[in-house]
Amino acid sequence: MTTRGSSSDVRRAGCAALKYLVFGARGQLGGDLVDAGIREDHEMVGLTQAKCDIRDARAVARWIGSVRPDAVINAAAWTRVDAAEDHEAEAEAVNATGAGVVAAACAEAGIRCCHVSTDYVFDGSASSPIPETAVAAPRSAYGRTKWHGEVAVRERCADHLIVRTSWLYGRQGPNFVLTMLRLGAERPQLRVVADQRGAPTWTGHLAPAVIRLLEVGPPGTYHLSNRGTTTWYDLAIAAIRARGLGAEVLPITTAEYPTPALRPAYSVLDNRAWRELGEPPLPEWTEGLRAYLATLDAGGPR
Repeated sequence: MTTRGSSSDVRRAGCAALKYLVFGARGQLGGDLVDAGIREDHEMVGLTQAKCDIRDARAVARWIGSVRPDAVINAAAWTRVDAAEDHEAEAEAVNATGAGVVAAACAEAGIRCCHVSTDYVFDGSASSPIPETAVAAPRSAYGRTKWHGEVAVRERCADHLIVRTSWLYGRQGPNFVLTMLRLGAERPQLRVVADQRGAPTWTGHLAPAVIRLLEVGPPGTYHLSNRGTTTWYDLAIAAIRARGLGAEVLPITTAEYPTPALRPAYSVLDNRAWRELGEPPLPEWTEGLRAYLATLDAGGPR
């Protein structure tokens, strides 16, 4: 999938049109990254896993050599958090080994590598927004594999951007918001965890920020998430009420809803490095939810 945007009034002055190669273009974030780049008049080449498996070093190098992008965005990942507990080797192959393959190929080509990571690299023990410099201590297989991916990217490509985000939702899913809307329409009552706190982040807000970061950010690690904090319980209520659904939502504890993977109790990210670039904070999570639901109402990707 290769697309080029037309001239756009929202382009930032002084930012020339570039060419970006996006791995994982069919995922929740990947599709919005392609769209966001097009709106900024960049040439976007999006690859699905079927077209290029990032675990295949020859295929990755071949695509980079053929496309000759100015930068690569790796949005491909194993994201089935609970399944990773029983399939950690498979998750590691994508999230860590594959990330390293992409980074090494970028270094060989002399181009920037942007890698998407997660709040799950932290243990959840914080009580205030977590800065980029905080020590990683993942508690789940998924978190470990994503942390190993970060390490591989840093080691193999000096010109890297690592973007950590949190509670991501968008596109066709699967995601928490769509699950709550489905269950809220099917059931009279839902029980949702109320003692985990984070910042839900809409891909429609995250993707343009990633494109902007590629243009202005020096190499390093960045946190990008919607502003504000909430719980899964309050996010569920907000989504269900916005849809006018009558399901009753009851708060429960993490202990009452055990899952194979341990989730961080607190994973709000401090977007400090982004702000220090002089960039405006991403919108409040409530605004992201409203915008996302509007795209669903307009018949957008589900």
